[in-house]
Order: sequence, then C-alpha cells, then structure tokens
Amino acid sequence: MSFSNEDYTVPLAGDTTTTTTRTTLDTTNLTTVDESITSRDDVQQRSRDNSISSLMDMSQIATLPEAERNVILPPSPLYKIVLTGGPCGGKTTALARLSSYLRERGFEVLTCPEAYTILASNGMSLSYYETEGMPGVIQNTVMDVQMNLEDGFERVLRARGKPAVLLCDRGLMDGSAYMTRSEWKDLLLKRKVSNVCELREGRYNAVFHVVTAAEGAAQYYTLENNEARTETPELARELDEKTRKAWVGHPNLRVFDNSTNFEGKLRRLVEATAKLVGLPCKLSRVTTKFLLRCKPDLKNFPVGVDYHVFD
Repeated sequence: MSFSNEDYTVPLAGDTTTTTTRTTLDTTNLTTVDESITSRDDVQQRSRDNSISSLMDMSQIATLPEAERNVILPPSPLYKIVLTGGPCGGKTTALARLSSYLRERGFEVLTCPEAYTILASNGMSLSYYETEGMPGVIQNTVMDVQMNLEDGFERVLRARGKPAVLLCDRGLMDGSAYMTRSEWKDLLLKRKVSNVCELREGRYNAVFHVVTAAEGAAQYYTLENNEARTETPELARELDEKTRKAWVGHPNLRVFDNSTNFEGKLRRLVEATAKLVGLPCKLSRVTTKFLLRCKPDLKNFPVGVDYHVFD
C-alpha cells in the first residue's frame, strides 16, 4: 500500500519497511542507532537545554539532586517504542518478552499501559457511548491519560540516568482508528494540534505494529485475555488496518505479520528492538524450557549465572 504524499510504504505482509535510513555513531557507545532516533533526541535535548538555560545556569544545576539533574541533562539515551496493532496481536506477550530481554542487557525498562483499557477496566462500559458526542469525549480523555502516563514514566526513567527504554502499549495516534475522519480532525482542533507529526514521530523513536491473529492466524484469535475487548474477527481486521494506516509517516514504522508462528513473530520483534537500541541482532537464539521432576537446590546453581524463581 503506497502513500506517495509522504513517500512512505507500509507492507501488508512481512516485517520490513521501504524507508531508508543512515546510521551514526552513538556517543554512549551503544554501537549504532538510527539517524532519525538521534535527530529526535537531539531536538528534544536542545529544546530542554534552551528552556533551562533561561531559568538557571550550570552552577545552579550542579546543586540539584542527582535525579533532578538527570531529568534536565540526561546522561544516557532513552528510547520510546510503541507497540500497536489490532486486537489479539500479541502486544501483551511482546511487552513482557521485550522487557525481560532489555533488562537482562542492562537497560532500565518501564511499560506504559494502554489508557483506554484503564478506563474500561475501571467501570466505563459500552453504554457510555449511547450519549451523543461521547466518542470524542472519551478519545480526548484517553489522549490526556496516555500523554500524562508516557511523560511521567519517561521522567522517571530519565531520572535514573541510565540507558532506558519506555515500551508503550499503544500510542497517541491509535485513537484515530476508533473515530471517523471528521471526529479525529475535530479532536485535533480542540487540542490545538497544528501538525499530526507532534503525536507521531515527534514523540516516539519507533512504532511496532503487531498484526491481529484474525489476519493470517484466525484459529488463534481470542479475547479471553482482555475483558475490555469485544471485537469480532471481522472488526479486528478492520481496526488492524486502520491502526496501521494511522502511523504511516513515522520513519521507523515496522509491521510484524503472522507469516511465521508466534515465537517467530516475537523473535522478529526482539531483533528489531535490538537493532534500534544498538544491541547485536540477527543472532541465533533459541529459548528452551524444561519441566523439572522436583524443586532444585539453588545452592548448587552455577556461580555467575543469573536465574529467576517464578511462583
């Protein structure tokens, strides 16, 4: 599907895009990162520095606690990734996989929950939509909640002063998939958003679209793991397409379809994330699980090898 007005192409299958980027050396020695990421961080850093310089000089900043200094002048990079897609695409599992993968490699990681699910799981029912004008009010509220959650989580990660990744369960552009074109335009007008880029590439380093199981893996489509979702497979496919189109224009939009089994889908996500943050990728990695006959004696566990105990 080609969109010539913005010179981007979104693949309907596979997990690659046709956008071309260059790599530059990351000053934190995390090998290489996409130039669009570096540019975004540079713009944010310059904006932050300029606003701060008018309020205090470096000697004043030096007197602040470490966490506050880190927020003002981040010593390490932070990558903000959106996981989006239609219902039952595997976002929840992907968030868990990416979180553990990145933490094991020294990154601070936080996952930002989906704003709409927070509302729906705390009493907001479909009957609310019976009131005229409610879709606009709800999506406006969802955007408020999402922005505050993301900004707050990002502030906490920056305060740590270490390389970090913020994984977002959906992003600000997702709301457009659940509104008509005119409703979405009205919402942006009310919020005084002059350019949709502010909500898209202006906030996120990458967007990973995980295709709904209803598209290519219908036998696995289920809503049992999310009480806030009620979509039929047909509606799931429609929303998946609308969500994908909503993010067209972001230079790091990647689409992960169901051309492999689910484990293969997760591996592709991990590889894309590794490349984004500068970790080695395209490595042969197989996860093996064993069913133990009895509880092991952890005193005999090899020294120097990390392990986790799950209840």
